[in-house]
Amino acid sequence: MKSDPKTLLEKNRELIHSELMKVVSHVQREQGEWILHSVMVEGCDVPFKFKRKGNYQSLKGARVNITYYPETEMVAGMNFEIMKVVRIKRG
Repeated sequence: MKSDPKTLLEKNRELIHSELMKVVSHVQREQGEWILHSVMVEGCDVPFKFKRKGNYQSLKGARVNITYYPETEMVAGMNFEIMKVVRIKRG
């Protein structure tokens, strides 16, 4: 299975692909056996979130290409918009 952006976008029209977005914050925290990553990018006030099995080198200050879709997450009884990351790669 290919995970290049073009193939992913063809399979799912709801996905959005953005290139060379500058990361201003990258937080990693354990969530069971997974590591939950939260990334904030310049010009956007909604967090980009994804899970991986391990830690990443900090992406703060890096330019990244991200494939994602908008989602709503409930925290303490309130809905918050997040961007669910399908693919992230340094640009």
